[in-house]
Amino acid sequence: MEKAAEVLRRIDDIVWGPAMIIFILGTGIWLMVKMRFLPVRNLGYALKCVLGRDSRMKEDGDGDISSFSSLMTELAATIGTGNIVGVATAMVLGGPGALLWMMLSALTGFSTKFAESMLSVKYRVVNEQGEISGGPMYTMRQAFPNRKMGQLFGTLFAVFAVFASFGIGNMTQSNSIAAAMKETFGISEGLTGLAATLFAIFAILGGIKSISRVTQILVPCMAVFYMAGALAVIIMNLENLPGGIAAIVTMAFSPRAAAGGMGGTLVVSAQQALRWGVSRGVFSNEAGLGAAGISAAAANTDDPVRQGYISMTGVFFDTIVICLVTGLALAASGVLGMTDGSGELVTGSALTIAAFSTTFGNWGGYLVSIGIALFAFATIIAWEYQGEKAFEFLVKKPKYCIVYRFLYALAVFLGATCALDVVWDFSDIMNALMAVPNLICVLLLSKTVTDEIMKHQQRIK
Repeated sequence: MEKAAEVLRRIDDIVWGPAMIIFILGTGIWLMVKMRFLPVRNLGYALKCVLGRDSRMKEDGDGDISSFSSLMTELAATIGTGNIVGVATAMVLGGPGALLWMMLSALTGFSTKFAESMLSVKYRVVNEQGEISGGPMYTMRQAFPNRKMGQLFGTLFAVFAVFASFGIGNMTQSNSIAAAMKETFGISEGLTGLAATLFAIFAILGGIKSISRVTQILVPCMAVFYMAGALAVIIMNLENLPGGIAAIVTMAFSPRAAAGGMGGTLVVSAQQALRWGVSRGVFSNEAGLGAAGISAAAANTDDPVRQGYISMTGVFFDTIVICLVTGLALAASGVLGMTDGSGELVTGSALTIAAFSTTFGNWGGYLVSIGIALFAFATIIAWEYQGEKAFEFLVKKPKYCIVYRFLYALAVFLGATCALDVVWDFSDIMNALMAVPNLICVLLLSKTVTDEIMKHQQRIK
């Protein structure tokens, strides 16, 4: 088992190495230039589409849920442990400068999230049960000039997405919930796993409509709850904020820099900051992975470009808002570089708890643990829909998806009660493998993306 874990860890390091980072960033930059930076220029328009009343109303187009519900399902899948654990891990292993690279990569992620979501709406289909099915796998099958290659790429993407749904979307999330409940409240992993499984079953039984009803309430509430706590940490440590921001900027580009904290020092290079900032940013907002397109395709709209803009705001809310506030709270509280009793650097949820504890004392642990539980549960139910649609693409019969739902619910309990070091690495690898066919797809169809957004721009004007 240890040898298998070591092999997976090495593969993970390879697939998330410089080549993958260049591929993801390069694709985002290429699309952004081709689209004349419209995703950034029209961010205000996109936010208006999300926050306006029309996004919550049923439109006349095909689709199963409103545009707002679709976005909330996307955000439920992305706002998870990456926003709490991922940011802390990136800022320890990559230094404070990793936060800046996380923000910069999110800007390029606007274009990839827009493209994969817009294409998913444009090329979605209606299955034999009258439900919408869409996502990169359908885009590849429907839009590739070479149909055999499109079917092959779509199948590969769907296989990787199914495996990723059980890993990063399910077992790692339930494991995080169980660990948080055990450490903070003393609740056993088995009891937490049972409760999470039952709640997940109730949420996913009705398909995307019941999932969206949960996410459109849960996502805004949990985001406001967590943001309020993180902003309080920043305000209470406001005198340290300028120094924290200076460290973030300087350590993002310095060949080798050090940042001191409570009982320790971080010494990292700009290369480490880039590597961890980009990889954890992608882990958090999933721009370029393609999974968001599956939820976007369910939106009740006939305007693929407008839905692409709405989906794009998921990157904004996830990374540029929540991850940024988490990172600033860590930087301002002075906990970066602190060590535990054995002299090891504190990272992950423990570091975020330490930051919150500077303001809330022992209640800091409760706030972070509740945040992790809510975020992770939302990710579980949202990824179920994305994984189920990938599974449906493979088996071609929606009626067989009941098998997937049963196995998915079982995995929630297993994830909560088992050690998952291997699953974390495996999930990271599946994420990277999903990204490869998806990024190839948006590059091959970049002319379609550009033509559509330019036509829409004339309508906006």
